[in-house]
Parts: sequence; C-alpha cells; structure tokens
Amino acid sequence: MERVAGKNSRRGSIETRLALWILISVSVITAVSLWYNYTSSKELIIKEIEQNAKETLKATVNRIDTILFSVEKATQGISTPMENPDFYVDHKENIFYLLHEVVRKNWEIYGAAVAFEPFEFGKKLRFFAPYYYKSKGEIRFKFVPYNYFSWDWYMVPQLLQRPAWIEPYFGKAGGIVMTTYSVPFYKKIGEEKTFEGVACVDVSLAWLQKIVSAVRIGKTGFGFLLSKNGTFVTHPNGAYIMKESIFSVAKKIGSQKLSELGLQMIRGKSGFISFSGPFVREPSWIAYAPLRANGWPLALIFPKKELLEDVKALNRKILFISLLGFFFLMLVVGLIARGITRPLRSLALVANRIAEGDWDVPLPPVRHEDEVGKLTYAFERMKTSLKQYIQDLKETTAAKEKIESELRIARDIQMGLVPKLFPPFPEHKEFDIYAVLEPAREVGGDFYDFYFVNDRHLCVVVGDVSGKGVPASLFMAVTKTLIKSDVRGSIDPAEIVTRVNQDLVQDNPNMMFVTLFLGILDVTTGRFAYCNGGHNPPFLLRKGSDPSPLPMMKGMALGVADGFVYVSKEIDFKTGDVLVVYTDGVTEAMNKRSELYGETRLGAVLNEVTDTTAKEITRKILKDLRNYAAGAPQSDDITLLILRFLGHSS
Repeated sequence: MERVAGKNSRRGSIETRLALWILISVSVITAVSLWYNYTSSKELIIKEIEQNAKETLKATVNRIDTILFSVEKATQGISTPMENPDFYVDHKENIFYLLHEVVRKNWEIYGAAVAFEPFEFGKKLRFFAPYYYKSKGEIRFKFVPYNYFSWDWYMVPQLLQRPAWIEPYFGKAGGIVMTTYSVPFYKKIGEEKTFEGVACVDVSLAWLQKIVSAVRIGKTGFGFLLSKNGTFVTHPNGAYIMKESIFSVAKKIGSQKLSELGLQMIRGKSGFISFSGPFVREPSWIAYAPLRANGWPLALIFPKKELLEDVKALNRKILFISLLGFFFLMLVVGLIARGITRPLRSLALVANRIAEGDWDVPLPPVRHEDEVGKLTYAFERMKTSLKQYIQDLKETTAAKEKIESELRIARDIQMGLVPKLFPPFPEHKEFDIYAVLEPAREVGGDFYDFYFVNDRHLCVVVGDVSGKGVPASLFMAVTKTLIKSDVRGSIDPAEIVTRVNQDLVQDNPNMMFVTLFLGILDVTTGRFAYCNGGHNPPFLLRKGSDPSPLPMMKGMALGVADGFVYVSKEIDFKTGDVLVVYTDGVTEAMNKRSELYGETRLGAVLNEVTDTTAKEITRKILKDLRNYAAGAPQSDDITLLILRFLGHSS
C-alpha cells in the first residue's frame, strides 16, 4: 500500500504538473503560431495577388487603350482636314483618298466615313457621306445609304460637341460586334464656328475578345469587358455578349452585390474586391478599372481556391512537423522539469516571504552553478536592491509630500498678497476695476495691486518677474512691498518706479528683474499718470475708436540698471474709457501648434467689447484665450487688470 501511495504522489508531483503545463502552453503557442503563420502568409499572398491583379489589369487596359487611341488618332486625322473647306469643296476626291488610306493602313479599322450636314455640296444633294470599308480582304466604297442625321454616331458628337465612342452593336458584316468612334468638325467664320459634320470610323471588336480571353488566371479565372451602360462586350460565355448586361444577370441570379459592382464599374471606379455567388461559381476576387479611351469597364476574375492552394499545402506540412516536434518536446520537458522544479519551489517560498515584507529571509543554498544558481544569486541582489529602493522611495515620497504641502501653502500666501474682493471700493462710483491672476505653476512671478494713495488718487500696478517658481514669487513679494512703501507720500509714477528700481538693484545677486506698469488715476478729474518699466503696453479702449496701445516712453525693466531715471506720461480718461493691463502670459499663450496668441487677436477681442463691466471684459478675454489654447498646457503666468472710468466725482 505504501508503494502504491508513493507512485500516486509522484504522478501528482510538481514535476508532472510542470511538464503538463509546459506542454499545454507549447501546444497553445504552436497552435497560435500556426494560425498566425497561416493568416500572415494568406495576407501576404492576398497582397501579392492584389498587386499582380492590378498590374495585370493595368497591362490589359493599356494594351486595349493603345489600339483605341490609335483609332482615335486616325479619326482625328480625318476630321482635321475637314475644318478647311478648301480641302474638299472643289476636290471631293481628297475625301475619298483620305478615307481609303485610313482604312488601308489601320488593321483595327473596319470602315471610315465622313458625313456632312444637309446640302453641303449643293441644294439637290441632301446626304453626302462617303464610306470605305473592308470586305473579303478588299477595300470597298459606298455612300451611307440612309438618313444618318438621327443616328447615334452622328447625333451624339454633334450634341456633346466633342468626340464620342458609340455603344457597341452587331454589324451587318457577319454579325460582328462593332463600335464607332465619331469626331465632329466645324467651319470657322471669324470667331464663330458652325457644325459641318462628323468624321467616324467603325471598329470590329473581335480583337477585344482575343485580348481579354488571353489573360490566364489559374484554371477557372477569366476576364470580361462591359460597355458604358453595362452590356457585356466580351465574356467566356458567348450567350452574354451583346445579349445581357451585368444588371440583367444580377437580377436573374438575385445578387444585389453584383448590381452594386456594376454601378461602380460603369461610374468609372477602380477596385479590388472579394466576391462570391453564381456569377463566378466559386469565391473569387474581382479587379476592375475603366479603359481610358472610352470608359468601358474591364474586369478580371481571380479564383481564391486556386490561388491560395499553395498556402494551405505549406501549412499542412508545418502542422505535421509541429506534431513531431511536440512528441519530442514531451520527452525533453519531462527530464528537465524534474531537475529544476525543486530549487524553483524553494525560491518561490522565499519570494512569498519577501512579498510579505520579510527582507531578511535566507535564500536556499546554491548546489549547481547553472541557470537556477545564477537566478538565486540574481534574486539575492534583487532582494538587497529592492530593500534599499523601498527605503529610498519612502524617504523621497515623504520629502515630495512635504515640498508639495509647502508649495500649496506658498501659493495660498502669494494669492493672499493680491486683492481678491470685487468690487474693492463700493463707495467709489467713479470707476470699475477687476483683476485676475492665474499662475502657470504652484507659485509664480506675476502680480497686480491697486489701492488709494489718498482720498482722490487710485494707484494700479501690474508686474511680471523674470523666471518662474519660488525665486520669482519671493522677488515678486519684495517688489510689491517696495512699491507699496514708496507710493506713500508721492503721486508721481516715475518717482515711485525710480525709487523701487534703486532698491531692487542694491541687493540683487541673482540678477533678477521685473517688468512693471504703474499708474495713478485722479478719480475727481480723470487725469491718469503712468510709468512703464519694460512692460507690455496696455490697451486703451475709447468709445468710437479701435483698441490701441497706450502711448509709451522708453523705460527698462526694474532691477537691471543702477541710477536709471524713469519718466511719467499723462492722459485724460473720458467717461467709458477702459484700460486693459496684462502680462506677456496673455499674448504669448500658445496653442498645440506652438502658435502665439498675440496682440492682434487680443485687440480683436477687445474690439468686440462695448459698454460692459470690467469683470465681463476679463471673462471674455480669458474665454477666448482658453478656446485658442484648446487644451495646450499653460506656459506662463496670466495676469489681467481692467480699469474702467465711469465719470468724474462731484
């Protein structure tokens, strides 16, 4: 009983299960590989078939077109002299000789004629249409013996005013399928031209059947040619020729797909499609394209079964070889599995302990310097590296969270430095002011401010510090503090900006600078004095005028040059005037194609703003800015300050 139990345990051992799962996996992989090989080979063969089909179709079309183009050229050679009445009015024999030579020199032309308008050669001669044609190896002559004015070969080119191929028909000469190519000719009098008649040639299409049937596509493939309205001109089944159209056949067999194919063909489309049905007996591909000469569709049928037979035979051989390899692999896997599963099981137990957080668990001893031994050494190095990495990751994560928390606090502090309560001075009805600041990062270098210097003077400031991040935000806070302290006791913008520049230059080891616009509005008179330190010129909106940049004087950024003296400028605000102050984060905003927003577009938006609040103007600018960016990341801080003068105070 103990021996039996031992045998059963060996049958259910990990070696057996490992071998079984490896063989199952190999079987699945082999099956997938065979399927992939078959589908890939099939796709490659189909692509090659499609390429060969298009090339064969193109070659056949070119061969037919070459003949048809020569017919067209010969017909043009007849019609061109007819444009000159001196050629034939007193020398009708010229017409006869020309027609005779065209028929004699062109094997593909059955007959040629020139048909004139009524009474062209006298009032008693209504019809004049000499015709040369081939009959029993000879070239014979006759006049067209009927009223040809209502026939297609005469009316169609006359109405279209251009050469035309006529639908094929059964000729009287032994029931041969023929077609006619007609070219109208005109008599020119000054700038006007008058229709004089038609030069035409009759072409036997027997050679077409030979060319199309000569295209060999396997054992059952074939080709056929349709006329412009879908009638079969050539087909292996003679019962179709000139008696059936592709649409009548589609109706008989009840194939909507064949009818749709016919529509594509007569519309001059080209294609390579899969097709099955009674029309082609077996599933096939159909390649089709129009002739360039007359637009008749040519189609070639490529039987799938014949063309894919080589792929199927190859895959049968591969399957047989794969089965032999499978049985051989069973033996090899059984031997290898027994030797490697024991140390692998030990490594698996250690891996579970490590996954549970026990980094000090010892690895099993290495008995052989084989792949399993190398794996054990690699596992030991991995354990040590992971332990160190997790420790470093914990420390890095804690530091990152601390920095992010501090940046959030810094952002809150920075945003607390700028006014956010609107309207800020509800007791003052002389003006309307609104501002917004959107940093590109957690903290930035843009800032704005506004406050009353005294009872009647409102100071507005917008600045942009060079760079981004924490250094820019600190420099911004220093600049803002200096401005506010220097404004006290002075209403001259140039004097204030000059003092602030001196303070920034004194201790600036990192050579940071700030562009600044500072203005002071006398709310009682509307007089606005301002100074610009290298900042973007604000826009001034006056009623009845387009937005224009505020006139500026030269002034560099603050913190650059020691002792630089700034200059102020003054304007008078009228009721309804609007001042738009912004940083370059507005005009240099980019879309996904890296195109700048620009001052032109900003001016266009401001041009649409009429008699609205400062907050609404800000909202419209920001909305247009976001629409332009279309999701592109913000590259710089965006600051807007809108000051709208509403009128003098009493």
